[in-house]
Amino acid sequence: MSTRTRTSTSARPTGAEKPGAREHQRTDRAALAARRLRALARAEFTLLGRNRTVIVTALLVPLALPFSVRPALDRMDLEATGLSVGAVMLTAAIGFSFLFAVYTALVSAFVARREELVLKRLRTGELGDGEILAGTTLPAMGLGLVQALVLSVGCAVLLNAGAPEAAYLTVLGVVWGLVLCAALAALTAAFTRTAESAQVTALPLIFVSMVGSGIAIPPEVMPDRLASVCAFLPLSPAIRLVQGGWTGRLTGYEAQGALAIALAWTAVAVFAVRRWFRWEPRR
Repeated sequence: MSTRTRTSTSARPTGAEKPGAREHQRTDRAALAARRLRALARAEFTLLGRNRTVIVTALLVPLALPFSVRPALDRMDLEATGLSVGAVMLTAAIGFSFLFAVYTALVSAFVARREELVLKRLRTGELGDGEILAGTTLPAMGLGLVQALVLSVGCAVLLNAGAPEAAYLTVLGVVWGLVLCAALAALTAAFTRTAESAQVTALPLIFVSMVGSGIAIPPEVMPDRLASVCAFLPLSPAIRLVQGGWTGRLTGYEAQGALAIALAWTAVAVFAVRRWFRWEPRR
């Protein structure tokens, strides 16, 4: 009788024995995914530290380039636009960090990992495609975030940029800029044949963003029609949120418009990556 009782009990579904079994399984899967993601990100961070060219580009260029635009800023009538040199250089520094610490570094990383068959081998394991892409981008995005914090403090203290008027908009702009640069880097890598040509294929977005997105030239000093067109460039919404949050000169309507454009570009970039990203070497 006791044997039949044990048999009957063992025949029950697991969910009947433990009502929260599914929730525990989901938690376990999430924990495993987090561990895999941390391991991949740690490996990518190690590889990033060994690439001296990428490190120099990512660390020094965003710090040096803003000072190269200082002479041009001195010739502009920034007071008429309500901007200060410190606020403009802060925006430029964070924008250069987007382009060189995140975008350029990740284009090189994606192409190098693909050509070395690293991405192909990772796909044969337990990692999903999204986890592979996320793990590859995390070190560069973390570097860009730390750089943005350091640059913000440095510009506020050394260039009298002051404190942000709407810090949440600046933070939102930084985060969105990092995410969009990572997505655009994966898309650019899909059309890059070799790691050596990654610097070339990244140039169009770098040049367009520097000139038109408000990194090197504030939109306030552009002709109105040109500024309206440049507002739709990929990085323009993030730069606008960073600067508008710092100066407090961005209205709620303008912030919503920038967020809508940023969301549209993010959706397009994610769709394009899902459609065209290559996991094997280009032949």
